Amino acid sequence: MSSPRILIYLLRRDLRLADNPVFTEVARTFQQSQHPYTHFLPIYVFAAQQIEVSGFLSSDSEISPFPEARSNAAGFWRCGHHRAKFLAESVWDLKRSLHNTGSGLEIRVGLAGQVIQELLNAFKKASAEVVAVWMTDEEGVEEKREERDVKEAAERAGTEFKLWTDEKYYIDDRDIPFRNPKDLPDVFTSYRKKVEPLREAPRRVLRSPSKLPPLPPSIPSQPHPFTIPTTVEDTIAKLHKPLDPNLGLSNPPTWPTKATSAHPFHGGETAGQERIRHLVTSGSFSTYKETRNGLLGLDFSTKLSSWLALGCITARQVHEFLLNFEDGKTDLGKGVHGYGKGENKGTAAVRFELLWRDYFRLTTRKFGPRLFRIEGFKNDTASSWGYPQKDKESQRRVTRFLEGTTGTGLIDGSMRELFLTGYTSNRLRQNVASFLAKHLAIDWRIGAEWYESCLVDYDLSNNWSNWQYVAGVGNDPREARVFNPVKQANDYDTQGNYIKTWVVELRSLNEPQIVFQPWKMNDELKAELKLAGTEWIEQPLRRIEFNMGRNAGRGGGRDGGKGGKAGASRGGAGRAEGGGGYHGRGRGEKSRGQSRKGKSDRANEFVDN
Repeated sequence: MSSPRILIYLLRRDLRLADNPVFTEVARTFQQSQHPYTHFLPIYVFAAQQIEVSGFLSSDSEISPFPEARSNAAGFWRCGHHRAKFLAESVWDLKRSLHNTGSGLEIRVGLAGQVIQELLNAFKKASAEVVAVWMTDEEGVEEKREERDVKEAAERAGTEFKLWTDEKYYIDDRDIPFRNPKDLPDVFTSYRKKVEPLREAPRRVLRSPSKLPPLPPSIPSQPHPFTIPTTVEDTIAKLHKPLDPNLGLSNPPTWPTKATSAHPFHGGETAGQERIRHLVTSGSFSTYKETRNGLLGLDFSTKLSSWLALGCITARQVHEFLLNFEDGKTDLGKGVHGYGKGENKGTAAVRFELLWRDYFRLTTRKFGPRLFRIEGFKNDTASSWGYPQKDKESQRRVTRFLEGTTGTGLIDGSMRELFLTGYTSNRLRQNVASFLAKHLAIDWRIGAEWYESCLVDYDLSNNWSNWQYVAGVGNDPREARVFNPVKQANDYDTQGNYIKTWVVELRSLNEPQIVFQPWKMNDELKAELKLAGTEWIEQPLRRIEFNMGRNAGRGGGRDGGKGGKAGASRGGAGRAEGGGGYHGRGRGEKSRGQSRKGKSDRANEFVDN
């Protein structure tokens, strides 16, 4: 019997079977009469530098060899509860799909380069030949380091290494009208004009393979001191185990009665495809342009961003569904307004947002480590920022900001929703970022890192580029852009229903302007609501004036009494590469034996579509 000849595919943010060029190529070549390999090993690694993996230790007495996966500026857990759950579900969904093709998915924890090195060594000892190691290209400092480490491990073993083009985006890299990242325009509109018309830009979708090569007959186990779970539930439990349920907050938000999540979805390709089909049949794609600034509910925006971020679905798959609906090519959506009538304002707007995701990923390619530096892409050294790790007043303000007790209704509602559900809308993300960076003049990276920890749809390029954009250090052509959260509440939460959903202390109020600016309550109303002396009522972090009408500014009552109308304003070292074996995005490192403790053309798009 001949020795196994194995192809290893290291997955990262490409957790799908359909429209995946690697799986397509493996299926194609395995159908040939002479197979270049006999076995196929897809593998996913929970990366220790980005996700806390100490929950996978085989016993509580074991010590992880990796530093805690905490952020650079504030020391937050880099992957919080919501995203950890969604990620685990996505990995296991792909594992089930691959099993149905005759293959499978191995799960590991650690650093990608080390994991591949260990596998190559173990297969060599077992007289099994690894013919190649494949992985998909990703943008980011850590991601490039992973690619380098895996390539070096393969080269040391004399094994072929191939880095595939990342095809989860709207426009394929090979179709972008420039090759040098420096040629990317610094303004989105200029880039958009280079790649229009958008309806004709994407490549065709690759179909899902029905059969793939089997796993190797013998696969090396996860090295000590970690063990790999055998169910998705156990995986989620191990990812959650080391995380403080309150993520370090002394007074975290609690779930309000009758509040429901706007993002109750499960991870994985299966759920992502179901969501796309729902958006077609419900007509939500067609109405997207009119509803995308909504704050409550499931379908005001597409909510596809979580699946897009992990590569469970691709932008061009979304485009294909849009095309089929617009041209009436399939029965899906038949009878829905707009079916078979070509591109409409809603479907065009969805494509527009998908292009924003492309653009921000390309800015990461262009600017590299500058994505994480406080000076931003613009190398702004003139702005003055408050640093919570350096002064107590900034620390106090950041704590209230994170806990949703700033005293500005829209901001507090969003921060509470984010902590409790892992989601908050694009409109709110813009306001929150502007509030921290420009109203409070606090180090904008604190907000970017908190979003990284909390958001279920966190995407490196979209998150960090957007925070720079709103903070005024990124590629926003309007440097002085400031969101007024009181005016924005007046425009988008007219009756205060969103704020009252998450800020339960204000639910008894009927005057929206007091909901938007609770500090304008008169003493009688404070006493009635038992809010007298409450810090965020009495002492908001910022008193943002936005007055409408002759009676603006007066204290308001619960029963429609007169009240002020509500409205808004601005205000290190980045994550450089460290030395040694384990690298964060610039964090200084301590061994486990020393310490694992960390430190507590239009409006910007966070692209939560």
